Amino acid sequence: MPVVSKYEKQFDQLLSELEAVMDQHLAPADLRLMVLGNLATHIINHQIAPGQRKTIADKFAQVLTASVDTQKGAH
Repeated sequence: MPVVSKYEKQFDQLLSELEAVMDQHLAPADLRLMVLGNLATHIINHQIAPGQRKTIADKFAQVLTASVDTQKGAH
């Protein structure tokens, strides 16, 4: 997903730390996606105004879908 430049340093650090925690727990891909999906839902439900939640969730889903690479194999 695209990274907003004002958050680039924080983004890289958070991503690295989240990946390290998931690696530490030997979490398989499906568990990682379940956890991240629940975290995204929690953030939307607790940090976004009720009237904006559907719009934000729809936009998040669109950006996620657009950023998925369907050409490369898993690594």
